[in-house]
Amino acid sequence: MPKISFVYFDVGGVMIQDFSDSPKWDQMMVDMGLDKFDRIKIDAIYDRLEDGVAIGKRHIDTLISIYEKEFGVVFEPNFSMQKYFVDHFDKNVDLWPIVADIHKTLKVGLLTDMYPGLLDAITVAGLLPPVIWDQIIDSTKVGIRKPTPEIYKIAAKQAGVPEAEILFIDNREKNLVPAHARGWQTFFYDSHDYAQSSRDLVVYLQPRGL
Repeated sequence: MPKISFVYFDVGGVMIQDFSDSPKWDQMMVDMGLDKFDRIKIDAIYDRLEDGVAIGKRHIDTLISIYEKEFGVVFEPNFSMQKYFVDHFDKNVDLWPIVADIHKTLKVGLLTDMYPGLLDAITVAGLLPPVIWDQIIDSTKVGIRKPTPEIYKIAAKQAGVPEAEILFIDNREKNLVPAHARGWQTFFYDSHDYAQSSRDLVVYLQPRGL
């Protein structure tokens, strides 16, 4: 079996149960009063602006005024999309003991697309396991997001081990492709079923002595 010296985890859809592959986004539309409007248009606005958010050029809450102007809705003065996200994220507790076991012998890190300030908010909310991460590659800090090849180059340099000894765990196949192309080991973590994916990860790691 190939040696593993460093394990990178994605955050949303892996380390935490965010809105990935769940009805949480639909519920957010209801709670924001946007469910009565054209969903295609709502999502198009979000998708068009989200790249800028993920690389730290704008805050996710700047979308609030855009939605207000576009659809004529009025949100509460203190409403925050970012706070809504964090309040509706959940711990992925099945993964916590796995991360702890891995970290006994290997270095671990996060390689994640984030929004400005979101990772800090997730950490403060106690949604991540109590781990001192050896490296954190946050898209808003490096100004690049997955699956842009440059972010994997940065992550490899920060890991400080041969690239063939890096394992990357992500819930999106498109984010694993550039890692695999660099010679990393990869594991697809299916966020449709967190518990089963955690069990599958244990099975994957066992022959590798982890």
